[in-house]
Amino acid sequence: MSNQLIDGFGRHITYVRLSVTDRCDLRCRYCMSEKMQFVPRNELLSLSELADLSAILIGRGVRRIRLTGGEPLVRRNILKLVEDIGAHIGQGLDEVTLTTNGTQLGAMAQPLYDAGVRRVNVSLDSLKPEQFRMITRNGDLAQVLAGLDAAGQAGLKVKINMVALKGMNEDEIEPMLRWCGAQGHELTLIEAMPLGETGEDRTDHYMPLDAVRDTLARQHMLVPTLHRTGGPARYYDVPELGTRIGFITPHSNNFCTGCNRIRITATGTVFGCLGQDQQIDLRDIMRSEGVDGVNRILDAVMIAKPKGHDFDIGTNRPAVARHMSVTGG
Repeated sequence: MSNQLIDGFGRHITYVRLSVTDRCDLRCRYCMSEKMQFVPRNELLSLSELADLSAILIGRGVRRIRLTGGEPLVRRNILKLVEDIGAHIGQGLDEVTLTTNGTQLGAMAQPLYDAGVRRVNVSLDSLKPEQFRMITRNGDLAQVLAGLDAAGQAGLKVKINMVALKGMNEDEIEPMLRWCGAQGHELTLIEAMPLGETGEDRTDHYMPLDAVRDTLARQHMLVPTLHRTGGPARYYDVPELGTRIGFITPHSNNFCTGCNRIRITATGTVFGCLGQDQQIDLRDIMRSEGVDGVNRILDAVMIAKPKGHDFDIGTNRPAVARHMSVTGG
């Protein structure tokens, strides 16, 4: 058995998105339904189990771990997990990061930095309070902006994740880019992904980012760069604004060929692909067989990992039944 995680297509898996909860304090329209049924808390992996699992993954060649949700910062005592994972930085692990909606950053930014986090992705789809409230179903923009201020004061590097939504925020994309430049943030634009029933018609709001990039290129110089952060985004420097913009394009420019990721849910289910139903549960095996059992499951995931997703936004049917909040994007 090779110690490294290498799938059937020769792709080295060095990046894990580890969900710590499917719960969230927002209800973004493209992510989940308004009335969600969340997993019972007693079915979640404990924080110590998540830490042990992270150590096993690092031993198998994983260099980056991103904590996700739902909203990871609503998990009780989450800082202990961040500290435990952060202890591996420089000893096999390059970084521990997280994706957050920013609502809890006001209180958590400095403790996260102290635990070893150096950068965070913050989901932010509008800078207009009422529009933000509509997209998130009652979110408070001021709370998120205060969290971003706290992140900056703590020394955290911030990347804004913005889902491009026709009819909702397409008029805010260029202003968001300018704002990110002024704030010292980077921006990543994301095409909406057909995961789970949300009660919304995705075809009404889908925007191909190739067209968005062309529009931005008529307004600003976009300089292609080889900069990578381990994920699927392709980046351009924007010298005029002193920032960088990334594009995640699962529909208009499939990124699966270079996939280096697996996703693990808070209940210990491993997904080899965000857009496929192939999954293997490791929680019970981990509890009964320990490290050897987990390694056996990881090897099975590598064999079964599909070549790519089958997203088709035009059908207005979810590619898979689970919501984005289950596997953390």
